[in-house]
Amino acid sequence: MKNQIMTMEMVNDGQHITSLEIAKLVGKAHNHVMRDIRNMEPAWEKVHLSKFGQTQIRQEISNGGYRLRPCYLLTKTESLFIATKFNDVARARLVLRWEQLEKEQLERQAQASYPQKLLVTEKELLLKSDEIRCHQIELENKSADGCFTAREIAKALGMDVKKLNKKLVKEGIQYANGGRYMLTPEYEGRNLAQDRFFHYFGLDGEKKQVSYLVWTKLGAEMIKDRVF
Repeated sequence: MKNQIMTMEMVNDGQHITSLEIAKLVGKAHNHVMRDIRNMEPAWEKVHLSKFGQTQIRQEISNGGYRLRPCYLLTKTESLFIATKFNDVARARLVLRWEQLEKEQLERQAQASYPQKLLVTEKELLLKSDEIRCHQIELENKSADGCFTAREIAKALGMDVKKLNKKLVKEGIQYANGGRYMLTPEYEGRNLAQDRFFHYFGLDGEKKQVSYLVWTKLGAEMIKDRVF
């Protein structure tokens, strides 16, 4: 960046600050800040093995033209080294300015990356949606893992599932409610059954959820004992 012509927009990249802005922050004349930087440069060069960057800032003037302002272009580390010659208030202002510059840089990076995140196909969006939905269903049905449906139990007992459900209702183990079976209060909380959830989309496009009763191993054994 040494001795090239830059605009203020090019400088405000979140990684550099000019001696012009430092002078404004600390309330000193720019030529005095330039002098301080020149005086401190030999020590920096001795340790860091490089000189401070210099540039020219293009500033617009009232008649529509512009002027070039020579200045130093410093990194955060370099500017904080220079600030060791400032008073506490001036150093605090510089530290806060760097905090602002870095925050603005992060915001620009986030805005730049956001459109790229949207550049996905409809197929990719649907696949991602399915992955999320399947994971959600898996978590909801965690407690029902290893359980048996009434149909599976009926088949193992050699009987029709409708007949089995009627038998369980008659025995006072379950009751019908809105098209699904539920445990009666007497049998709740005994680890006999769990709810298993099923998701589907209605004709209106809205996601809907229903649940049905499934039986634990303990519940299946209880049914076998009560039916026979």
